[in-house]
Amino acid sequence: MSNQSSKQYEMKSQYTPENSALVLIDHQVGTLTFVHNMSSDDSLRNAVMLAKAAKAYGMPVVLTTSQEDHVQGPTAPALQQALPEAYKNRVKRTGIVNAWADPNFSTAVRATERRKLIMAAVTTDICLIFPAISAVQEGFDVLAVLDASGSSYEVQETLARRRMEDAGVVLTTTNTAIAELVQDWSTPQGSELIQLLIATVPKM
Repeated sequence: MSNQSSKQYEMKSQYTPENSALVLIDHQVGTLTFVHNMSSDDSLRNAVMLAKAAKAYGMPVVLTTSQEDHVQGPTAPALQQALPEAYKNRVKRTGIVNAWADPNFSTAVRATERRKLIMAAVTTDICLIFPAISAVQEGFDVLAVLDASGSSYEVQETLARRRMEDAGVVLTTTNTAIAELVQDWSTPQGSELIQLLIATVPKM
């Protein structure tokens, strides 16, 4: 499919490499151990897949961490390796719960000059819900990637999802988010990224 025909069939309000930024919040060695509604390994793997998709398209990426010298620990090594530049420029928060309330973080997001944010965080019920809703309230479109996030208990995850959706956050999964960016698997980026998706399909 040509670039022209891809544009012709774009959905209204579609998240594209040209209009979107990736925002990854608190995928840290310690906080990942708090994820129990799904596998924390899967959450990290999906965050890395999003990182590789953003890198393939040259999309802006904002990383942030909280209290790296406490139980939360450093950014997961896999993300450090996938996004070395974004990791070097990460916003290190001192303990502010809602990342959006940290002016260094919200300024970094605004500086991408993208109004659509593909966002994931560990945990969903604390680290994702508040900045996602805050960004929507500021006029951004937010796509929350739930299988690159996660909570300790199902009730936390369920209620956080419900509140975000009620506030106008769009909920999605990693495969759907990447497919929305790609739109055409025959492109160089599509050919690369489909291999990542296929590798995650459960074997019969």
